[in-house]
Amino acid sequence: MTDQRTALLLILALLGLAGCSGYASRLTGNIPRQGTTIPNSTLMLSPSVAVPLEKVVFWGAYAGTAYSILDPLAPNWEIEEARFPNNQIHLSLKMRRYYAGGAGEARVAFHRRARELVQYGGFEGYEVLEYNEGLESSVLGSQRVTEGVVRLTGLGIETAPVQGNPPPARMTPASASNPRS
Repeated sequence: MTDQRTALLLILALLGLAGCSGYASRLTGNIPRQGTTIPNSTLMLSPSVAVPLEKVVFWGAYAGTAYSILDPLAPNWEIEEARFPNNQIHLSLKMRRYYAGGAGEARVAFHRRARELVQYGGFEGYEVLEYNEGLESSVLGSQRVTEGVVRLTGLGIETAPVQGNPPPARMTPASASNPRS
């Protein structure tokens, strides 16, 4: 998008917002107008234990937010690969920014992906040419990263019988709930 087009869109957006201030909004005052959104009632768990409904809703929202951020079923590592000549493959792994455990498994995930490439590519083995781990920092927090280059050894798919394509390197939450064996 050109700078002129961006400036024009910005001016139109500001004019639209300025035009909105001249009219009375219907969203003034309290919402909802009468009563509260959460009724003032309690949840009777037993004759002697009662929990206010407001706290149940608050802790439910808190637990739902924590689950959506930490999502224990999502894969911990995102793997990207680039193929080079002579059966060399560059693997780049990035760990989720917010996680609950699994911080020391970079080398395991790296070797697991290399073994998958060997198995599905019809090779006999692999050797690690480069490997390094590190942290990338940002405003949202640090993120573990791992990069390396492996060389697949053996006959390979060109001369060996075809064994199929390797599974995708990028995992999705759907594949985490139904992992391949």
